[in-house]
This record gives sequence, structure tokens and C-alpha cells, in this order.
Amino acid sequence: MRIAVVTQYYPPEPVPIPADVARGLAERGHDVRVLTGYPSYPAGRLAPGYRQRLRGRERERDGGVEVRRVPLVISHSLSAVGRLLSYASFAASSLAAGRFVRAADVVYVYATPMTAAIGPGWWSRTRGTPFVLHVQDLWPESVTGSSMLRGRALSRAVAAVLAPWLGWTYRSAAASIAVGPGMARLLVERGAPAERVVTVLNWSAAAWPAEAEPDPAGGRLDEPAGGRTGLHLVYAGNVGDAQDLETVVRAAALVRDLDGFRVSVVGSGVAEGRIHDLVRGLKATNVVLAGRVPRDLMHPIHRSADFELVPLKDLPIFRVTIPSKLQESLALGIPVITTVAGDVADLVTREGLGLASAPGDPVRLAEAFRAAYALPPAERRAMGARASAYSRAAMSRVAALDAIERVVTSAAGPGPWKTGPDSDSRTGRRRGRPRGRLEDR
Repeated sequence: MRIAVVTQYYPPEPVPIPADVARGLAERGHDVRVLTGYPSYPAGRLAPGYRQRLRGRERERDGGVEVRRVPLVISHSLSAVGRLLSYASFAASSLAAGRFVRAADVVYVYATPMTAAIGPGWWSRTRGTPFVLHVQDLWPESVTGSSMLRGRALSRAVAAVLAPWLGWTYRSAAASIAVGPGMARLLVERGAPAERVVTVLNWSAAAWPAEAEPDPAGGRLDEPAGGRTGLHLVYAGNVGDAQDLETVVRAAALVRDLDGFRVSVVGSGVAEGRIHDLVRGLKATNVVLAGRVPRDLMHPIHRSADFELVPLKDLPIFRVTIPSKLQESLALGIPVITTVAGDVADLVTREGLGLASAPGDPVRLAEAFRAAYALPPAERRAMGARASAYSRAAMSRVAALDAIERVVTSAAGPGPWKTGPDSDSRTGRRRGRPRGRLEDR
């Protein structure tokens, strides 16, 4: 099939899923093109080696996939105007570059932000090209619940403006892929036909290099023969407002009496300065702020972790969100301590993958830290083994790509997911579609 992938984010940005989907579908014999923006996430500046062009075609090859980049306003700050301009500019640029994907049989949309679906929605309306939404962040909550918007009145106004368009987009999509059961329920409540909603858990490409693979008998390579004392917790990711690392720092300050207890925060973001100030103010000497570390240098840090931290603020949207840090930790066989209520807490508790604490409550999180500290090393290793086994069984790349391929090919072929003005009402097949490979247009 001829498949177009539309995503605002793509490597070298640290957003692996759209690239995994594009490359995976190409490996399976499909003709795949990617329409994306110039890389700037998460630094908020253009990646080295790139120069935005308002005209002309900036193309590259990514394995068996042709990638076309289009200009956009670069902004990853807390400015609502800057962030919304970034989202809107990519939507406009991708819409203007529609000729690049005109011959596609189906469009796969990596829907974060949801505005990436504006072009595919228009092409569905005018050309009858079906599109599949892979919903990673639920709107309008991702906008109204973020620190971009200040004040309830403004948040309500933005939600009221977005709601009709979101409902139309869900109804128009040939299929919607949710990243968890809670999100799937909400998509149906908001207009997506239930028979067109599929749940596919995200996956992680994380893996130990051969020289750093943990001993299958248990324990880490850097653990001394007599066993490691203390407890090392690692948070690796965006240091943003939503991650609520303030609660982590406050909880760590409450357990300063635990010998050998330490928290490593690896990453950067808009909340980095505030977290630095809080660490100093609370004299949380057991918290180390490591800053950003290149991904290829992260293995020694992960290898030293007893648990990985997966925190988020207590917002309704996060109760139906499964953050990528969870998949990566489980893929590496590292148990987690999470403050994400809803689907994540239920999963971690049910499967014995770590410990769950109430969001936004440093006292409860400190209790979880003490409980983890008191666990015998054998039980920590057992949690890690369960994490690895669950990742292989339920969050594997192969299983996810199998599911996504089924959804995308079903959306492009005749059947209940066929929509659009060019569809034959009796057969569901599109009329008058041009044939040929994507390269022909």
C-alpha cells in the first residue's frame, strides 16, 4: 500500500514512535512517505545541520522511507502564543505540501499535537483519502491543563473553540488508535465511533547493548559482590511543568535519613530552574540534577537504577495517559515508582511492576520511597523480571506494528472503516483513485 505518515515530530527529535511506524511499514513492503517539520524538540531551537526553507523541498532518506520537512514556527516555551503558533504553522505547512502525499491510499497521523490532523482531515474531505489517528495526547486537556494557559476562563474558552473541531476529526477518521483503555473510552464519548477505536499500547525501542546487559542471574553489572547498599532512583526525561518533579524533590527531602538513598534527575526543560531552586531551598542533598545527557550515554545511568521514576501531575488527562518513560523502563527490566493515577497506577499495581503513589502528595511518595528502600534485593530483581516479561508480552514493537498495520490497511481498503466523499456507498471503495507509487507524484 501507499502510506503517508504525517507527524510534527520525527528523528533526530527524541520521538521514536512515528519513525518506528514508518520504517516498520516500509520493512513490510509498503510504500511509505513521511511529511514532518524541521527538528527542534525539546531544545526549542533548530537541530544542528538543518536550515529551514520557506520554499523548495527539503528531503532526506530514512532507511526505506522518504522524508519531507516543512517549515514551522519553533517554540517549546511556556508561551501559549508561541506554542500554538508552532502547532498551527506545521498544520498550514503540511496542508500546503499535500501534493507530496497526494497518491497515498491512507494517511497515518501521529496525533501529538492534534493539529497535525488538520491537513489529513482536509484531504479526507476533498480527496476521499482516509486517515488514521494515533492519539498520543488527549485534547483539549493537553492544552487547557498545561501551564501555557493561565486562568479558568481562558481554558474554558479554548476548550469551547476546540471541541467542535475535535469531534468532527474523531468522527471523520477512518480509525482512531488509543494508547490505553481509558483513552479509548474517552474517544468514544467524544464522538469516535466505537467500532473504529482500537487500543494499542505504546512500545519502547530501549534495549541493553550486549556489553551492558544485566546478569540473567539477577543484579546489575556495577553491583558489588556483597550487594549494593541504599537505593538509587532515576528520572530520565523532560523536566517540564507537567512532570511534577517538585513532588519528587519534596519527598526526597523527607527521606534524607535513609543511608545511600539518592535520586538522579536526568534531562532538561522549562521547569529546570525552578527544580534547582527547590533542591537548594529544601537542602535535598540526596537529589542530583544531571542535566541533559546524550541518549547513547544513558545506559550506565539506567544500569545503576534500582527503580525508575514515572511522575505526572494530578490532571484528568493523565489518568488515561501511559507515558513513554513507563515503556522504556519496563523494556529495560527496571521496576518503577509512579505517581500517575488511573491506567498507569492500575497496571503497575496489578502486574507487580513496582510501586504506585498518590499524585502531588510528597508525604505518600516518601512512604513509597521508604517501602522501596526496605525491599530485599531479591524482591527488587523479581519486580524487574516481571517488568521485562510484561514489556515483551504486551508492549513489543512487533505486536504493536502488527496491530497498526491491520488498522491502516483496513482503513484503506473496503470495509466499515472506509469513509469520504469519493466512497461508493454500496461497496465502500473509493472511486477514481490514481494508481502508481508515491514517487510518481
